[in-house]
Amino acid sequence: MRPRRLAFRLVVTVIVVAAVAWGGGFVWFIQAARRLPDAPPPHTDGIVALTGGAGRVELALRLLAAGQADHLLVSGIGGGTDLATLGRLADVDTAPLASRITLGRYAASTRGNGVETAAWAEQHRIGSLIVVTAAFHMPRALAELRQALPGVTFYPLPVGSANGPAGVEKGVSLRLEAEEYTKYLVTASGLSAWFPHREPASAVALPASAGG
Repeated sequence: MRPRRLAFRLVVTVIVVAAVAWGGGFVWFIQAARRLPDAPPPHTDGIVALTGGAGRVELALRLLAAGQADHLLVSGIGGGTDLATLGRLADVDTAPLASRITLGRYAASTRGNGVETAAWAEQHRIGSLIVVTAAFHMPRALAELRQALPGVTFYPLPVGSANGPAGVEKGVSLRLEAEEYTKYLVTASGLSAWFPHREPASAVALPASAGG
């Protein structure tokens, strides 16, 4: 009985320690995700907008139109969406910008965003990049992008930070943030490489611009 009790206590201790560590990390994650940039990003070589939430593409298009960067990648855009539609949603005339915008239709996950962005960045010789996504998604997005593009400087710009104090997408629940934090841990530890890749295994061939 005694060895069993010791084993039981050991298991309980490990579970408690893991839970406390996870909880402490989760508090840090929420604070980091909701922390707004200290200053507007400088002019960069490119902008990448990671699709999947409201306002991301619109903000990225406005930044490009304002001269904040030279090129824009919209990563993970749906196959039926064209540049003119995105421009109407953002109230931006995309015609003069079309040659500087790439609609990436390869990525179906955050890991895919990293692969797609790396291919695009190599084509356009990107050395600095503004990352536009939801605040709660930003830590994992940056982790994936840094693994895929180790020589690039990143400037995170969460949706909401450009127009007000809202650092988190409206409607994001604590449960969703907890799920995102767990995914972040998997990515940051490098374990995501062991999971099946949802995108095609072949090399990504991106068009030079939105016209492709």
